[in-house]
Amino acid sequence: MTAGILDPTISRPTHGGTGHTGIGSAPGAGPDSAVPPRVTDLAGLRVGLLENTKRHAAEVLDAVGAALVTLRPGHQPLQLTRLTKENFAMPLAEGLVEQLVRDCDVVVIGVGDCGSCSAAAVADGIVLEGRGLPVAVVCTEAFDVTSRAMARLKGHPDYPYLLMPHPIANLTQEGIAERGRDLAVRINAHLTGTAA
Repeated sequence: MTAGILDPTISRPTHGGTGHTGIGSAPGAGPDSAVPPRVTDLAGLRVGLLENTKRHAAEVLDAVGAALVTLRPGHQPLQLTRLTKENFAMPLAEGLVEQLVRDCDVVVIGVGDCGSCSAAAVADGIVLEGRGLPVAVVCTEAFDVTSRAMARLKGHPDYPYLLMPHPIANLTQEGIAERGRDLAVRINAHLTGTAA
């Protein structure tokens, strides 16, 4: 039996097609882009929450979504859509890319809490922003080096992503809610280009 090593920096066909406690700085979208795409306000927008099947990733993104809604009392409500990337280490399938571009105004990707899923999350964010879709990629601090390495490999060494404390797999429900509230403020600032 032959075993292979998957390299998340290389797009491969899939069933659907081909595929810091801080924030890095621009650039980040298409090859000629100087600044990643941003929106002026999240009110009334379709917010995609793209989880990668890692333990507690869905719960953290659900907490982010709930907190984003409470950040805007009295504003037009957000439309939250949770989607799942079935293979956390592989590039997004083209069909899922097209669905995100068609059905979302902004996307939150997470949570990168291992080397391959962090690298893939950054690569996915770069692909989506290349299609003009504002993205907030969330990884854990333990994989900052891996995330930055992928950004360099993709030609965007300063691609901005957000880091949260590691790990997330052992978080309690209270801890998940707390992380969600913290991230929501930072994600809102990241997507709108404003200070948190």
